[in-house]
Amino acid sequence: MPSRTGAQTHPHHDAPDTAEAFRRLAALPDGPERDALRDELVRAWLPMAHRLASRFRSRGESYDDLCQVAALGLVKAVDRYDPDLGNAFESYAVPTVTGEIKRHFRDHMWTLHVPRRVQELRNRVRHASQDLSQTVQGRTATVAEIAACAGLSEDEVRTGQAAAESFSALSLDAEMPGSDDGWSLGDALGGPDPALDTVVDREAVKERLAELPERERAILYMRFFDDMTQNSIAQELGLSQMHVSRLISRSCGRVRDQVMGGADDA
Repeated sequence: MPSRTGAQTHPHHDAPDTAEAFRRLAALPDGPERDALRDELVRAWLPMAHRLASRFRSRGESYDDLCQVAALGLVKAVDRYDPDLGNAFESYAVPTVTGEIKRHFRDHMWTLHVPRRVQELRNRVRHASQDLSQTVQGRTATVAEIAACAGLSEDEVRTGQAAAESFSALSLDAEMPGSDDGWSLGDALGGPDPALDTVVDREAVKERLAELPERERAILYMRFFDDMTQNSIAQELGLSQMHVSRLISRSCGRVRDQVMGGADDA
């Protein structure tokens, strides 16, 4: 029966032989000697951490940042590794470092905030789609096929597929799909609608207009809605143009004073 302290063979031929160093590290008390040995072990295994980081280079994060995250995972692995359990350090460190990198993507690399449950659905859908791509030839796997492969409902698959579009956002300077004239997404954004101010003004004066005498309401309607001239209104009502002008000014002034007075009271 193999000894519990006997480390198993390293999975990679270039893995440094640090079994004895880890046994010494476990036996040392806290202090400068232990810290120095710990740093030495971290440096020895950094190439492994960088190798793991390189597997994630195509996911939109810089390689230098990935190496820093992998190094953090490596430090955690060195601190938590127990050589008495009999497993080679690399067997423990690889999932620890890989998990740290995946956690970095999960928690920091989403442009839009996506709940963790949805992120997990995205990963399961992505993995199932990759597996199905080996067996489904010439077409994309259907939602039903992905659901069966991943053990999810079809609604969950659709949620995971939608989340895949939320991992990163397009720049507003990105060219619009199918555009041959250089139009960008930013060119398609709307702006404030000046008509909204008109709606507010109309609602503000509606009640006050209803309180005006019928003749004055009729004059204002003909002037501002039918676009009639003061002279035409005067002929329509049998009044002088000067009288119509005074009625318009007086009515507008009354409505304005009432509206502004109500705004001041508010």
